[in-house]
Amino acid sequence: MYPLDQRVRRTILRHALLPAGSRAVIALSGGADSVALTHLLREVAPRTGFHLVGLAHLNHRLRGDAADTDEEFCRRLAAELSLPIEVRRLAVGALARRRGSLEETAREARYEFLEQAADRLGADRIAVGHTLDDQAETFLLRLLRGAGPRGLAGIYPRFGRIVRPLLEVSRADLRRYLAEHGVSFREDETNRDITIPRNRVRHELIPFLSERFSSRVVEILAREAAIARDDAAWLERVSSAAAARIVRVMTDRVEIDVAPLLAEPPSIGRWILLRALQRWSGRRFVAFDHADTLLALADGKDEPVVLDLPGQTARRDGGMLVLTPREGRSRSSGPRANSFHYLLSIPGEAVLAEAGCAISAEVATRGSAPEQPGWLEHVGGRTAAVDAATLPTVLGVRSRKPGDRLRPLGLNGHKKLQDLLVDLKIPRADRDVTPLVVDDRDRIVWVAGHAIADDFRVTGQTKSVVILKLRELGATE
Repeated sequence: MYPLDQRVRRTILRHALLPAGSRAVIALSGGADSVALTHLLREVAPRTGFHLVGLAHLNHRLRGDAADTDEEFCRRLAAELSLPIEVRRLAVGALARRRGSLEETAREARYEFLEQAADRLGADRIAVGHTLDDQAETFLLRLLRGAGPRGLAGIYPRFGRIVRPLLEVSRADLRRYLAEHGVSFREDETNRDITIPRNRVRHELIPFLSERFSSRVVEILAREAAIARDDAAWLERVSSAAAARIVRVMTDRVEIDVAPLLAEPPSIGRWILLRALQRWSGRRFVAFDHADTLLALADGKDEPVVLDLPGQTARRDGGMLVLTPREGRSRSSGPRANSFHYLLSIPGEAVLAEAGCAISAEVATRGSAPEQPGWLEHVGGRTAAVDAATLPTVLGVRSRKPGDRLRPLGLNGHKKLQDLLVDLKIPRADRDVTPLVVDDRDRIVWVAGHAIADDFRVTGQTKSVVILKLRELGATE
C-alpha cells in the first residue's frame, strides 16, 4: 500500500483535480476529514505544482457553543499553518425554517459561502473532504430512493470548481494518518444522530453489510458508483441529441413529442423524461419510477389523465406530453413574455426563434482544433472556446432571469448579469434576447457573443474544448 500522501497525489493527477499553477482554497470544518485534507494538500502541493491560498470555514450556528469552538479551532489551525482563513457565521436554522429542509439548506449555504470565499482568495479550485466512505453512503442512499445511473454515480471527483482529492481514501485511513502525525481535530456529535438518514446508513447499514456480507463493502460500493458514472455519461451522450429534437422547454411548460419519444429504446426515453422532469422539480427528488409513470402516460390508449409529479403536473395533449409547474412556481419570478429555454447537445445546435439566432456546440482537441490564431484564448465575438472537462454533455440556452450572476473571464469576483450587460453597452431592447449558454446547474457558461465565465475558461492544461458558435438565422458561415 502506498503512503497516504502518494495515494492522494495519484487521485489528484488521475482526475486532473489540481493542475500545476492552480490556486486552491480548502473547506475546513474542523472535523477529521477536512483537517487531514489540509495537512495532506500542504504535503503534496510542492510536488504537484498547485498553490494553497487559504482556508474557509462556515459556522452554521446550529450547535451553540460547540460550533463556536469549532470556529476557534479552525482559526488557530490557519494561524499555525500561516494560511489566511475566510470565516462566516450564518443562522442556518432560521434560514431553513423559511426554505424547508435543514440538511439541504445547510448544504446550499455552505457551497454558496465556499464560492464567495474562493472569489475573495483568488482561488480557482475549492477542495472538500469527501471520502471513499462518503461515496459508499451516497450510493446506498440513492439506491434506496430508486435512483438510476446518474444518481448512483454518486459524488464526482470534480464538479465546477469543487474538487475532492480524498474520494479514493477511506475515513479510517485518514484517522490513522492524523493519529500517526499527532494532529488533533474536532468531533461533531450530530454525526452520531441516527435519525439523520446518512448517519443511519453509516452507523447501522454499512456495518451490517460489512459484518454479514463483505468486509470490503465500502470499496465495492464506491466501485459500483464509478461504473454507474461511466454508464451515466454514455446514456447522457446518447440521449442528449434525441432530447434536443424531442423536448421543448418554455417559460410556462415543457412539451415532449410522444411519437419520437416512444421510438427510442426505453432506457433512452426514460433518461429524456428524467431530464425534463428536473425542470420544475426544485429540491424534490425525481426517481425512475416517475419517468416510468410518464412513459406509461405517453404510451397509454385510455382517456387523458393528469399525473401529479414532483413540483409539476403532466398530461397528454394529442401527440404531446405537457409538463406544467404547480401553481405558484412558474410565475413567482415574473418571467418575461419573450423568455426561452432550449437544450443544446454537444455536438449539436439550438435554434432560438425568439432571438433570431442559433447556437452550436462542437468538440475539438489540440490536434483537431480549427486553425485560427489564439483559439485557446478566444473569448469574444461569435465564437468561444471553453474547457470541455468543465461541462456536462448537454447544455441549456436561455434568456436572462432575475438574479443571474457570473464571474467574467479575468475578473476577481462575481458580477450581476444586468451590470455586465450595461457595461457592455447592450441596448435595453436586446438584453432579453441575448442568449445565455448554461450548464446543468444553470450556471452561465457564455453570454453569447460577449463574455465567457471564468469557471469554464481554457487553460494550458486543457486537453479538449467545446467550441460555441453564434449565428444569425438565415446567415451562412
